[in-house]
Amino acid sequence: MLVPDPKVVRELLTRYASLRIAQAQTENAAAARELEDVSYTLCVTMGTTSLHEAVARADAVLVGSGRTPVTATDPADRADSATTADADGENDLLAV
Repeated sequence: MLVPDPKVVRELLTRYASLRIAQAQTENAAAARELEDVSYTLCVTMGTTSLHEAVARADAVLVGSGRTPVTATDPADRADSATTADADGENDLLAV
């Protein structure tokens, strides 16, 4: 299976998170369209049709590459949550 470049994944997640924040603050047609585009690109890049699953897979790619996922906001949380996994190997990180 092909694994996307972690740098590209991080850029997509960062763009997705920024656009979600922008849309939450002020609805804007241009930002909404860009959010739709980046959401689609993230799904295609991660090989899924579910945005939730795409974000989870993207986080897994970043954790696997040693990069910090975009989801953690507190530096103390980031260090713990990026390296702690459940019994099934998942760490339940999700960027929204």
